[in-house]
Amino acid sequence: MTTAHDDQPGPGRRITRATRRDLFDYIRTEGMPWYGRLDDIAFLSRLYDLDDLPSDDYRFSTAREDIRQHCVRNPGDWPDDWVLTDPRFGLDNGPDEQLLGFLAQTVHPVVCADPGRAAAMVSDFNRMLSRDGWALEPRGRMSGRPVYAPTLLGGLPNSAVGSAHAVAARLDAEYVAQQVTRMEGAVAAEPELAIGTAKEFIESICKTILDERQEPHDKNDDVLTLVRKTTKCLQLVPDQLDSAAPAAATVKRMMMNLAQLVQGAAELRNAYGTGHGRSKAQASQRLTSRHARLAVGAAATLGVFLYETHEEGGVSAATGPGL
Repeated sequence: MTTAHDDQPGPGRRITRATRRDLFDYIRTEGMPWYGRLDDIAFLSRLYDLDDLPSDDYRFSTAREDIRQHCVRNPGDWPDDWVLTDPRFGLDNGPDEQLLGFLAQTVHPVVCADPGRAAAMVSDFNRMLSRDGWALEPRGRMSGRPVYAPTLLGGLPNSAVGSAHAVAARLDAEYVAQQVTRMEGAVAAEPELAIGTAKEFIESICKTILDERQEPHDKNDDVLTLVRKTTKCLQLVPDQLDSAAPAAATVKRMMMNLAQLVQGAAELRNAYGTGHGRSKAQASQRLTSRHARLAVGAAATLGVFLYETHEEGGVSAATGPGL
């Protein structure tokens, strides 16, 4: 039985247990698997690092192996709605962002094949979420279809991450869209994953730009090297701007500062240790969501600026001195 205490949001939560129960009942009774046209592993890999999460089966060491055993090799071992109450995924009692990211993925164009069905689900989700101040709203399009992301009603939108969703949709590259979804959804519950994905997002944006401009890069290039090569081939300020060369040099420094912030967060993440196999002491010294928000915000801002500059058709060499 739900009590008044159960209905109070906890740390990092506005969505009450009552609303979560309504959402879960909806997912259970609507007749379409939550993973859509994917499977359990492919869907959850869009949001979580399944090789970093533990197994509940003593025979395996990771969630990926666990899920493969019980959902692929032996379908029917677990009920269809198993993920909703599995504590590893935080949908029942974790931060709002975990649940909202999950809901957004169920209506993603890659997951839900029917646009009309996706729109109806979003409408139903929002009817329930609005009670607690949340909604799913379009953040760009993929192949002409909306890509939804969480929005706090009455709050300031996260314009940087929202723009990153839009860039991912224009790229029509599923791995980039997955990176944006991951780094946004993991901020609260898995800060280390969010930080690592923020770095991967910048790498993907830079490699995409360099490839489309037929500029060479090496598979071993780190974030700073990739950003340096990318800014070199972009026109960072309009030609008509007075003192264009000094302005371009200033913009380059700003871009590198953002890149160094993302790289520094990733180094800090590695220093603390990530993944299974961490010592007990390391596991207790985890980075927090505020570190993740810093890295994700910087990565989104940098990635969007670089790609939008590339889209505007800058010349092959930036004005002003190189880095």
